[in-house]
Amino acid sequence: MPSNPQNILQVQNLSKAFLGMKALDNIQFDLKKGEVHALMGENGAGKSTFMKILMGLLTPDSGEIIFEGEALKKYNVNEILHKGISMIHQEILVVPELTVAQNIFLGRESNYWNWLNDNRINQKAQELLKSMGVNINAQSKIKNLSIAEMQMVEIAKAISNNAKVIIMDEPTSALSDKEVSMLFKIIKDLKSKGVAIIYISHKMDEIYEITDRITILRDGKYIATKNTSELDKNELIALMVGREIESLFPVNNSIRVETECSPAVLSVQNLNKKGKFKDINFEVFAGEVLGIAGLMGAGRTEIARAIFGLDKFDSGEITLNGQRIKIKSPQDAIKKGIGYVSEDRKALGFIPALSVKENISLSSLADFSKAWFVNATNEKEATTQLANDLKIKATSINQKVMNLSGGNQQKVVIGRVLLSSPSIIILDEPTRGIDVGAKFEIYKLIKQLTEKGVAIIMISSELPEILGMSDRILVLSKGKQTALLSKKEATQEKIMQYAVH
Repeated sequence: MPSNPQNILQVQNLSKAFLGMKALDNIQFDLKKGEVHALMGENGAGKSTFMKILMGLLTPDSGEIIFEGEALKKYNVNEILHKGISMIHQEILVVPELTVAQNIFLGRESNYWNWLNDNRINQKAQELLKSMGVNINAQSKIKNLSIAEMQMVEIAKAISNNAKVIIMDEPTSALSDKEVSMLFKIIKDLKSKGVAIIYISHKMDEIYEITDRITILRDGKYIATKNTSELDKNELIALMVGREIESLFPVNNSIRVETECSPAVLSVQNLNKKGKFKDINFEVFAGEVLGIAGLMGAGRTEIARAIFGLDKFDSGEITLNGQRIKIKSPQDAIKKGIGYVSEDRKALGFIPALSVKENISLSSLADFSKAWFVNATNEKEATTQLANDLKIKATSINQKVMNLSGGNQQKVVIGRVLLSSPSIIILDEPTRGIDVGAKFEIYKLIKQLTEKGVAIIMISSELPEILGMSDRILVLSKGKQTALLSKKEATQEKIMQYAVH
């Protein structure tokens, strides 16, 4: 394929294998100046490996990368950054004890610090943040910022590097709607200046709003490149997963029963925690999905953590299967039949260096142990069965979880919860950062669990997901519940009205 002078970046026949398994196989890609080009594919399609090669973190086995008309000869992060390619990672990479300004110019201090004069970089950083429309104090320590603010600092860092190409990997995963609008404004400004952007996201609405073209990868292979305007959502999904998904959300045949003879599996009465949430009251029934919706800071996760025993609450009662309970710790919650899948799977969901088997069995080791010895055969049988049921894509159950795709990591976390046979499961952002195919599998799993009578609390920032999966929807605003809607009466507009109440 000859080089095109319009392309700032062109990739030809790129391949990369690990232990004999091809992660990338003959990939083609091109990027024009001033365009936003989406890179789409299921988890495990090869997107992360491709981006690591572009950033100099990995060296390809074969193929060529041409940047501004010249083939890259060396794959070194510093050289790649110097050439003008930057990346905003999905997992935020900041130094908590340093200030915002110090993080923005980290590694480039010699360009901005005269005898380590912080005043210089503070001024430069504040000017940059102001030009982005971001209200963050450049002298604040990173550890005192919210996740969304940290994301904005990462974006500022990429811009400060005078990048000609910026790779954005799930840049809106921790942003509110207002902050997403701000980011899109920044992207449009960068486009007008000729900056090219590779945009990776599983949020379809974003892809159609902000991108010019889409390249699809599947199983490490190049599938197609299309103009965004020429590709509808169903066609895009079919290209990504290799099959058509007629309806993303499974048909809801809820079996929940609300009668005096069938009490709620979980009941929360007058739950309070100062500064977090106030007067929270709801019930969840067997076979029901109770969705919890609200904007960032509404108290959704804080309520989940309090129920699971991760955080103490000030007052209120929790009733499980008709019995008032006190949950002293997460271990206590698990013993009582409560499962919890955290929104932050990297920090609270699994141990990256452990295997699929070890992570799945982590909360249930007592079931496989006798006199301090683990029955390895029983552990292997149980975890293998769950891994097969959940369709976890791994070389074996001994593969380290850190080497799995995001969707498969999430399945491992869910598997760990399921192994303890809970009667109620709290799912906090269960599909954040995973592809449409993996979402479909998780939705089917939720349906299967409810058919078995498991009660589900599902917290999600994606309103189509809340509407598509929930029997009833609890809406929160600023720590208070503002509505409890049935499936029939709930709409996106109505939920948002109550969410900003």
